[in-house]
Parts: sequence; C-alpha cells; structure tokens
Amino acid sequence: MPDTTEQRPYHHGNLRVELLHAAERSLRAHGAEQLSLRDLAREIGVSHAAPRRHFADRRALLDALAESGFVRLGARLRAAVDEIDDEEDLPARLYAFASAYVRFATENVALTGLMNASKHRPGATAVAEAAAAAFGQISDLIEEGQARGELEEGDPEGIGLVIYATVLGITSMVNSGMIEPGRLEGLVDTAVTQFLRGARPTEPR
Repeated sequence: MPDTTEQRPYHHGNLRVELLHAAERSLRAHGAEQLSLRDLAREIGVSHAAPRRHFADRRALLDALAESGFVRLGARLRAAVDEIDDEEDLPARLYAFASAYVRFATENVALTGLMNASKHRPGATAVAEAAAAAFGQISDLIEEGQARGELEEGDPEGIGLVIYATVLGITSMVNSGMIEPGRLEGLVDTAVTQFLRGARPTEPR
C-alpha cells in the first residue's frame, strides 16, 4: 500500500491546542518517556512535520504541557478561594486552596508529576513563571493573615511553603497508594488546622 503519511494535511485547526490535548492523553496512558511528536501527529491526522511549527522538539511540547497545567491549576486555586464569601476567613480560604490543590493533583497524577519535574529545569522559564503565578496565591493569603495579626510575621513565601509542602506530601502518599483516597479531605483539614495553630503569633508573656 502507498505511504499516505505526507498526504495528511499540514494544518489542523488549532493544532497547538490539539497537540497539547493529545499529549496529555498520552502522558496519562503511557508516561512522559513514551510521548512522541510523530505518534501525536498520526493520532490527530496531520503530517509528521506539522507539530514542529509549534514545538521544536519533544522537550518543548512537554514544557508547554507543564506550563498549561500550572495555568489550569492556578485558575482552579483562584476559583476555590474566591468561592469563600468572607475574605477575612483565613482558615476557610486556606482550606479551599489546599483542598483544590490536592483534588487537582490526585485527578491529574501524571500531569502533576511532569509539572513538578519541569518547573526547576534550567531553561524552562515559562514553566517556572506559571508555577510562581499559581503558588503565589498562597503568599497572598499569608500576607492577608499577617496584616490582620492572625499569623506570625516573616517571609510569606517561606511560611506558605510549609503548608504547600504538607499538602504535596499528602497527595504524593495518596498517589503512590500509601494512603487511602477516602482520607484525603480529613488529612487536608488536619494539615490546615495544624499549620494555623503553629503559625499564630506568639502570645506575649
């Protein structure tokens, strides 16, 4: 049979978006190591050369997928916090933030792994910026709590890192099967409660 590969169309609507969707499906099913631009092009129905108009190579596609993941995560975190009507209810806003993160991370295990692995890679500037924008929201919450005297003074980013590290550990244990998924929300509630207790300003003696 004749090879019809090069007869496939070069353009395919919004090819960049199609490639990212296909890449995420492949990531979820087979992992990052198995992802191939040629295979994705075949799945979408375009020529094998078409993806290179948007992504120079496989690494560029993975970085774009990680960046897109952080953008989506940031939007979900923001929406969760904004659902809390009382802007001064720090415990509820922190819980909403943490709960939204763990839901995203447990629903998108492979993508979250790629995101975390990519954000510190040299040269992945766009990924790092998207990650900073997403997680910068926790620093904003810490600053608000400090301004109201609810949290101890100090570097908001460093203080926020404590709660982030805690929920990251919880999700890693759930995703690896060390903790039953049904315990997730209760553990998040405990993590936020313990964090707030430890971060309260020291009472003068």
